[in-house]
Amino acid sequence: MEIIEEMLITNLKDAGCCDKTIAAFLQFRQMNEQAKQMDLLKKHRNSLLDKIHEDQKAIDCLDYLLYKLK
Repeated sequence: MEIIEEMLITNLKDAGCCDKTIAAFLQFRQMNEQAKQMDLLKKHRNSLLDKIHEDQKAIDCLDYLLYKLK
């Protein structure tokens, strides 16, 4: 099933991809470089996961402070 480019761009934006990443993804798509597309998406996914871990650490620190202040 072919993904319409407009839907693809919307999905990439919803996933938090910046304009540079979207442009690179679309360029790889035009060149039929699926492996490079996958690498780009995996890199972005890992970046998001790193952010989640950083946020979780901050939450844990706040939870500890809240616990100590009781």
